[in-house]
Amino acid sequence: MKIGFVVNDVSREIPKYTTTHLAREATKMGHKALYIGAADFSFEPDGSLAARAWSSAAKDKSLEDYLAGVQASNEKRIQLGELDVVFLRFDPAADAEDRPWAPTAAIAFGQLIAASGVLVVNDAGHLADALSKAYFQHFPEVVRPRTLISRDEAAIKDFVADLGGRAVLKPLQGSGGTGVFQLSKRESPNLGQIFEAISRDGYVVAQEFLPKATEGDVRVFVMNGEPLVRDGQYAAFRRVNKGDDMRSNMSAGGKASKAKVTDEMLRLADIVKPKLTRDGMFLVGLDIVGDKLMEINVFSPGGLGSCQELYGVNFAEGVIESLERKIELRKAYGPTLSNQRLATI
Repeated sequence: MKIGFVVNDVSREIPKYTTTHLAREATKMGHKALYIGAADFSFEPDGSLAARAWSSAAKDKSLEDYLAGVQASNEKRIQLGELDVVFLRFDPAADAEDRPWAPTAAIAFGQLIAASGVLVVNDAGHLADALSKAYFQHFPEVVRPRTLISRDEAAIKDFVADLGGRAVLKPLQGSGGTGVFQLSKRESPNLGQIFEAISRDGYVVAQEFLPKATEGDVRVFVMNGEPLVRDGQYAAFRRVNKGDDMRSNMSAGGKASKAKVTDEMLRLADIVKPKLTRDGMFLVGLDIVGDKLMEINVFSPGGLGSCQELYGVNFAEGVIESLERKIELRKAYGPTLSNQRLATI
């Protein structure tokens, strides 16, 4: 297979990223892995799709050496129609300030690539919906914390008061724990200032505070609608917040530890499966606190490397094997299988 991994910017990738694990594993398994940045696409006058791409043949090297080989390689201009798979793995929040156009452009090209017959995961059509946290509200209410999305300060204040003064406020756009505030009765007098800071860039999401969030959250990887299991072990880990910081995101200083996947977690995964598979969401991360989902990361769920280190299991190999199977099915069924359907078979 030839797999194109679409990232924010090839030069900004780092070794520990899940994408590095996946690309190196694909190379080790004999496939051609190419890195493409969100700014590296082009739609040619003849209607073909092309891109600048970087790759490394250092399949037996460390993650650091592998990625260094990619970033030091000479860029090549490739025809995207020659690829078997395009794996969209960029973080919209990383470009929110300096390049707000980049995520939209990457999704638009992803849609064009899928229309040309190349498998695109996760499905670009529904990733467009997921650019906003409002996408989460389309999942069943039973899996979500009580939530209000508004730019009405009075409505936000009433909602927080109804929650007993404890709530989490965050921007509708963004990820990685940026702009997230935890409110208690002590911080309630500052609600006006917090609302102003968040609403400056758009809508405000007010969410009930889940007491178990103080213990961190559990990220469970889901592939093809099912929790990712390899050698009898779930790809899941607990992210523990640092000190008094309620954010457990790895980018916000959270630390990974082993997690027990409970029946309740499996129930949540089963409830969201129909929508994830319908939307063509091949690989996602479910962030769970207690009996609720806090977030569903459909763009670039990270931490697969942490899972591999914690349990000594090669989950990346399982992901690439699933892509191999999809390409075999594409050869057998041709265009009768839509991109959306093939993405989660």
